[in-house]
Amino acid sequence: MKHFALKFTGLAFFAFVANSPVLAAKSPAAVDAKRLIAADTEPGNWMSHGRTYSEQRFSPLEQINDSNVSRLGLAWAHKFDDERGVETTPIVVDGVMYSTGPWSKVVALNAKTGEVLWKFDPKVERIVAAKGCCDVANRGVAVWEGKVFVASYDGRLIALDAKTGKQLWSTLTVDTKRSYTISGAPRVVNGMVLIGNGGGELGVRGYVSAYDGKTGKMKWRFYTVPGDPKKPYENDTMKMAAKTWDGDQYYVWGGGGTVWDSISYDPELNLIYIGVGNSSPWNPYVRSPGNGDNLFVSSIVAVRPETGKYVWHYQLAPRDGWDYPATSQIIQATLAIDGKPRKVLMQVPKHGFVYVIDRENGKLISAEKFTTVNWASGYDLKTGRPILTGDGDYSKQPKLVFPGTQGGHNWQPISFSPKSGLLYFGETRLPSLHSNDTTAKFAERGRRWNLAEKFTIDAAPETKEQLAQLEPFLGGSLIAWDPVTQKKVWQIPHKIISSGGTLSTAGNLVFQGTYDGRFVAYADKTGKVLWESNAQTAVMAGPVSYSVDGEQYVAVGAGLGGAFGVTAGELSKASGLPTITRMLVYKLDGKGTLPPSPVSAKKELDVPPMPSAEAIDKGRVVFNDHCVFCHGIGAVSGVSFVPDLRYLSKETREQFMGIVLGGLRADKGMPHFHVQLKPEEVNLVHDYLVKRTHDLKDGK
Repeated sequence: MKHFALKFTGLAFFAFVANSPVLAAKSPAAVDAKRLIAADTEPGNWMSHGRTYSEQRFSPLEQINDSNVSRLGLAWAHKFDDERGVETTPIVVDGVMYSTGPWSKVVALNAKTGEVLWKFDPKVERIVAAKGCCDVANRGVAVWEGKVFVASYDGRLIALDAKTGKQLWSTLTVDTKRSYTISGAPRVVNGMVLIGNGGGELGVRGYVSAYDGKTGKMKWRFYTVPGDPKKPYENDTMKMAAKTWDGDQYYVWGGGGTVWDSISYDPELNLIYIGVGNSSPWNPYVRSPGNGDNLFVSSIVAVRPETGKYVWHYQLAPRDGWDYPATSQIIQATLAIDGKPRKVLMQVPKHGFVYVIDRENGKLISAEKFTTVNWASGYDLKTGRPILTGDGDYSKQPKLVFPGTQGGHNWQPISFSPKSGLLYFGETRLPSLHSNDTTAKFAERGRRWNLAEKFTIDAAPETKEQLAQLEPFLGGSLIAWDPVTQKKVWQIPHKIISSGGTLSTAGNLVFQGTYDGRFVAYADKTGKVLWESNAQTAVMAGPVSYSVDGEQYVAVGAGLGGAFGVTAGELSKASGLPTITRMLVYKLDGKGTLPPSPVSAKKELDVPPMPSAEAIDKGRVVFNDHCVFCHGIGAVSGVSFVPDLRYLSKETREQFMGIVLGGLRADKGMPHFHVQLKPEEVNLVHDYLVKRTHDLKDGK
């Protein structure tokens, strides 16, 4: 299907509005508190990240249903500008779709036809990619009273005019001297724009900030972990939290607790729920050696929207040492618990448990395993604390921990259907090896990754033989879960261990994308596959549904990338798919088609002589310390936009020192490492890559 990217001027946008029966009554993005609170009365719109403040990602639309979904076809597709991971949730208001692509770029589209109304590029410098952990994806925008809000990867919060895409204001929300980035979507509450940040793997202190939507002026900031113990604490909450930390190293390393994704607002109780991330460093034996729960890492915290004042918290993993953030989507619902209605929060994070929490007071109601878990056997419901097994204690020796750092479930949005009463989410089974590194120093020689571990990837599979040995531990699926009975209702295995976000609808459907390039509709009560479409690339993002002129659409962002896509090597490369970034939109009897998927050119191998075993082993350590998060386990890139380093050309080998130390490819996002690495270490990395080239030649 040919798609013409028309960039409308402001005048053309007004003409479009005037000629559209849907838009004529309202100006663009005319969203306020009244509309958002009453979002269920407007099922044709998707006005906030989770459709409503409850973040259930359930669409009441039922024109597309289990009896006719087989007729679903492509209505239109929009091609994003950059081939990087796509994680966006589009916002759709009164016939206009507002979406982000890679590098925090924003596009406004006619939601019926896909025509481009305007584009905005925040012009993030490509070298900033080196500050982040997990690709330059963006999870979407927020809209409010004629404005579109986007958080750029380099830490700015930007307000745009919804009519024209013109920038109205921009506010820097982070300290650029530290490795802060933003990939999350803002939320708007009572005219305040809420945003957190990322960087817990790289040594930062987490917080959430609220900004005036009209001016960009900061209203309040809630820190999630304490600051410098030598200085007065910002408030009594930080003073309380500091009692759960030991020593001063946590401040040197940042402490972590970044709120890189989940924020949820409850207008009934007037509370904001913040999902707090993992610690910095991951290793608790370096971060806080004398013990302590380390509040508020791996916690859900409730605060008042007017002031950001603390109300209550629940900590999922006290003293988190496994990269277990509580940043997965927080869903609000009312469930019949023990026969009585209970206002609850539900979360399915990396930890491997489904958590149901009383949202009035933070008390744990239930926590049950949905995947392989060995760090805890369960939870004590009286105390709300996990029952530790000791298998996660790596203070004295390395431990293989389930789930691994990719989680039992990661950031991909989940959905809850009040009609079926079920949660729908993807499961990932992949362990990580954790080990204590007491010799580590923060940012020693400028290193990027600050984990205080002999890095977990060191034990990851490089060769096909090693991968086969790990095979029994691996798996992925789509799960339907009853949060009242705390049991799986059905489970559908996936070919690749990670998968996309979900959407549930009143049409008795669940939609989910897969890493093997399919977009699938399932029967919500049984998991039966009712329809699927070839997306030509991995589909990670959360789908949405909306209607224009009485016709229902289902939309999803597609494009392989993110932490799993970039880092997981052969595990993510198994799909064999390129990264093709699009917004895909479907309707009943849609007749659109995608252009043929590009055919990868055959690559030639340049195979230098094999280095010594000693050089290879040393080079592997340096590569895993500095390179693996972008170039993949075993130097196997799982995505087409990052070079597979097993295929280095003779020319690239000759330029290797200049690329790594001199920044010859900084404009493509490859940072220089002249502070982090010595020339002899760069040579060792090259020796390791030569070995991986030999492995490829030999079929290993």
